[in-house]
Amino acid sequence: SVAPLPTPTPTMTPSIIATITKTSQAPIPPTLILSAQNLPTFASVFRFEDRLKSLEVNFFEFRQTDLFAEAIFAIPGIVDQYMNQQMNEAVRVAVQIHTDRLCDSYQRENDEFLRTIDENMKRIIKEQVKGQVQEQVSRILPRIEQSVNAQLEAEILT
Repeated sequence: SVAPLPTPTPTMTPSIIATITKTSQAPIPPTLILSAQNLPTFASVFRFEDRLKSLEVNFFEFRQTDLFAEAIFAIPGIVDQYMNQQMNEAVRVAVQIHTDRLCDSYQRENDEFLRTIDENMKRIIKEQVKGQVQEQVSRILPRIEQSVNAQLEAEILT
């Protein structure tokens, strides 16, 4: 808090030497002579030292209050920054988890697709080989029969 500046109250206590002279003429007002040692200084009249100390104390208190106020005003910004960092990290983790799950899911689908293709290709190849074997056997079988019959005839005739 800021304290009001004290209002100076002059404290003039110089020793005054009055010389009074009496004559038959009209009265002369007394002459005041001030001693130079007892004259108040400019600083003492206006109490500059006290006022300066008071200002220094007030400024120090104000500065402390100002630093405290700055710290208080900085709290929402610090909290916002912290929350932003936490949210960014949470979003990054959530995105990474989701990406990993999608990759796993697509990998399973891809593996299943490749198994299906492999099974289908094996089935098609078996069918083609079976068909080709039957075709080759049906072409070769008459020749084998002919060759076996010829050999049997040759054996029988000899």
